Amino acid sequence: MSSPYLQDLTLAASLLRVSSMFVEDLVLQQPYTKERYGSVRKVYIVCTEDHAIVDKFQRWMVENNPVDEVKEIAADHVVMLSRPDELVRCLTDIADKYA
Repeated sequence: MSSPYLQDLTLAASLLRVSSMFVEDLVLQQPYTKERYGSVRKVYIVCTEDHAIVDKFQRWMVENNPVDEVKEIAADHVVMLSRPDELVRCLTDIADKYA
C-alpha cells in the first residue's frame, strides 16, 4: 500500500505540463495603443537572470507594449527577495523621475 504522500506526488506529476507562458496566445493580440492602454507612465524593469520569464520574452513584451523607459536589474524572477536593495533604488529613481 502506498503512502498518501506518494499518491499526492503521483497526482501532481500527472498534472504537470510544459508551459510556453502563453506566447502563442500573445502573438495573436494587437499591440496596445496609447488610447487602449491608457496614459499612465510605464517603466519596465527587466530582470536579466530570470529563468521563469526569460530576457528575450521580457524584451518582446516591452516591444509589444510600449513603455517610457526600460531599466535592468541583474536578478532572478523574485527580485524583491534576491536583490531588494537594488529594487528599492530602482523604484525610488522611477518615482523621483515620474512623480
